[in-house]
Amino acid sequence: MSQAAQKEKIAQGRGFIAALDQSGGSTPKALRLYGIEESEYSCEAEMFDLIHAMRARIAQAPAFGGDKVIGAILFERTMDREIAGKPSARFLWQERGVVPFLKVDKGLAEASDGVKLMKPMPDLEALLARANQAGIFGTKMRSVIDAANAAGIEAVVAQQFDVARRILGAGLVPIIEPEVTISIADKAEAEDLLLASLNAHLDALPEGHEVMLKLTLPETPNHYAPLVDHPRVLRVVALSGGYSRAEANARLAQNRGVIASFSRALTEGLTAQQSDAEFNATLAASIDAIHAASVAG
Repeated sequence: MSQAAQKEKIAQGRGFIAALDQSGGSTPKALRLYGIEESEYSCEAEMFDLIHAMRARIAQAPAFGGDKVIGAILFERTMDREIAGKPSARFLWQERGVVPFLKVDKGLAEASDGVKLMKPMPDLEALLARANQAGIFGTKMRSVIDAANAAGIEAVVAQQFDVARRILGAGLVPIIEPEVTISIADKAEAEDLLLASLNAHLDALPEGHEVMLKLTLPETPNHYAPLVDHPRVLRVVALSGGYSRAEANARLAQNRGVIASFSRALTEGLTAQQSDAEFNATLAASIDAIHAASVAG
């Protein structure tokens, strides 16, 4: 696999990144939205079989190609499985022209100082080695900010960059995701604190090290423009964060240089009960709308 070609696609591609990385905790909700109730599976293995079938159906849909979908974030179990007879990451790149990323965090710790840090990742180096073997280009890890608390936000960003350095050391490109919860009253103030902290940590990265940022769509359009332009940032992507696809797209289109990395907003309207024709048409319309918003800025 050509890492240079993948990097070029992520840096310059006019498209968006699909987030197909629901983990064990969020899979039941994702399946329910897809039309599969918890009563329809009896164990975790069956649950993961069903979510993999959904992801494989998305990845094989005609509209899911590298012209509009430039990357996809995978859950660890998806990386370990096959799509259409090929290992998932290799299928995405070789058959669809979509650059594969891997979710590496182990979920969120208990809340403290208005934030949720990431749980420890004791097996990270082993996972990164497996990711390299599988043909993964980069990683993603998520923290959550629930208040405009300076100490908490600094702790989130410091932890993200500490782990990012380990990921860079393994030759992969980290997506740093400090999600600001969309429903908090002091969201704009939290975004001010987050911008300042991210800028400081980016400035401290050595030359030649580049990260990506996955951020909640801000209250003020182009709030994160300094990060889009930062020499240590390969790309800034946005999460949908609970906004409907229509609102997420409207907000995204107002932010120059930011592209989507949507999960629930991408799969909105898809169900297991749809015929392939209905499923493919619904997904194509979703991809077209998210792509248009991503390239509008």
